[in-house]
Amino acid sequence: MNTPSSTAAPRTGGRILVDQLLAHGVQQLFCVPGESYLAVLDALHDANIAVTVCRQEGGAAMMAEAQGKLTGRPGICFVTRGPGVTNASAGIHIAHQDSTPLIVFVGQVAREALAREAFQEIDYGAVFGTMAKWVVQIDDAARIPELVSRAFQVACSGRPGPVVVALPEDMLTDLAQVGDALPCHTPETHPGAADLAQLRQRLQAAQRPLVILGGSRWSQQAVDDIEHFAGAWQLPVACSFRRQMLFDHEHASYCGDLGLGVNPKLLARIRASDLLLVVGGRLSEVPSQSYTLLGIPNPGRPLVHVLADADELGRLYHPAQAIHATPQAMAAALAALAPATALPWAGETAAAHADYLAWSDPAPVRIPGALQMGAVMQQLRATLAPDAILCNGAGNFATWVHRFWHFRQYGTQLAPTSGSMGYGLPAGVGAKRLWPEREVVVFAGDGDFLMHGQEFATAVQYGLPIIVVLLDNGMYGTIRMHQERDYPGRVSATQLKNPDFKAYAQAFGGHGERVERTEEFVPALARARASGLPAIVHCLIDPQAITPTGTIDGIRNAALAVK
Repeated sequence: MNTPSSTAAPRTGGRILVDQLLAHGVQQLFCVPGESYLAVLDALHDANIAVTVCRQEGGAAMMAEAQGKLTGRPGICFVTRGPGVTNASAGIHIAHQDSTPLIVFVGQVAREALAREAFQEIDYGAVFGTMAKWVVQIDDAARIPELVSRAFQVACSGRPGPVVVALPEDMLTDLAQVGDALPCHTPETHPGAADLAQLRQRLQAAQRPLVILGGSRWSQQAVDDIEHFAGAWQLPVACSFRRQMLFDHEHASYCGDLGLGVNPKLLARIRASDLLLVVGGRLSEVPSQSYTLLGIPNPGRPLVHVLADADELGRLYHPAQAIHATPQAMAAALAALAPATALPWAGETAAAHADYLAWSDPAPVRIPGALQMGAVMQQLRATLAPDAILCNGAGNFATWVHRFWHFRQYGTQLAPTSGSMGYGLPAGVGAKRLWPEREVVVFAGDGDFLMHGQEFATAVQYGLPIIVVLLDNGMYGTIRMHQERDYPGRVSATQLKNPDFKAYAQAFGGHGERVERTEEFVPALARARASGLPAIVHCLIDPQAITPTGTIDGIRNAALAVK
């Protein structure tokens, strides 16, 4: 525990808190201001921390979560009590399911009013206890260094996740004489020599092994190490749902991702494998194809499961070999693991990569309507740099990115494995604030975009020239697709009447384009990129084009034929 320093002058709780952020290396934070933490806002006035003022707390939390995804250090968000923090809950849930380090500081009513249902009072432990790794209220200003340091440690350690810290407003104005905490460092957990020797034996004995990468706590070095390992062993490698930046898609070992609408040939390979090496991921509902890919608790085939959190090992699947190690440490160890004999699966790995390249080729794809998204994806692949950051929220539109974009390096994908709508735009703002030199492209659907569309004003306010490719089909497309599958022809509550998104962008002070035909996209994208402004490229999609390979009528007719 931190002890008072004889040389430390008394400081307000707000000042102590901001000094702890500085001590832990925080350079940016996101907030919606509230009267419950005015003392913190005052302390930030003179602090060397870039503050991004957002338009809604959900957007602020998602921006912070996006930075946590990209850096592996906790994203920082400040919101006010009651409706402020409940608005932020979507971002907290994303951090929970996506295993992202995030710290949300929340104003709280004065200590003397607690438990009286005071104005906007919430029991944070009760509300967020199942969603956050830790929920704590700081009632003594002298304990701020201790508890903030613990918040950083909890957010980053094991399986990372969100921490919620409640700050009674009167505590923030109290004076305390206390020293600052030392910055915390999260150690890597390394695999043991026996673990690696056993894994090596399993690989040498296998005929059809396959690697699946997922989770968090990765880095570009870890990705490089895994690619070296896969190349040396000529192993086929797949990425988990929305974790595609964990492996270069043009590497000879890459065979695709386990997401929604997965390549059937990849599923067949996994089901035929005689050894699965899963590093970092939990194989939750989407990558496991609704828990059908492997048996529970017996996977049905040898599984080597590598996770940073010992409590997760064996919780769902009972592996043949469990290795408690962080992805970075495991990847470094695997890079040094050399094969001793010929590899019987090498030809199959080459075939798997060829299957992926064919599956991800947008050129043959044709959809109803005058705007062909296959051609749009070809243009983006030809135009954007490999380090461009692609962001998306949730909806069928995201399939165009997940299937047809080739991710080449770490730190280039921001997408919610939790399936939260409205994520793409705030994530893009968070990414551009972090790395302004990188190009950021947001893919959004019409329903998805307007969940947090007001954060376009934040992009304009801070001069962040992100590009939003907005696909508009006038409906909540994913729900409509499922509706037609289960209740064909009975359309209910899925239609949308949208604004002119080109005018929307211009009204905020950004750049707007409207694209109705394929040939209009290239010049529209060029103008948007050249504008130097946050831009929306409003793409009108035929409502029939519900997926790259399916139509509304096709889904409805198939469902009616069954009935």
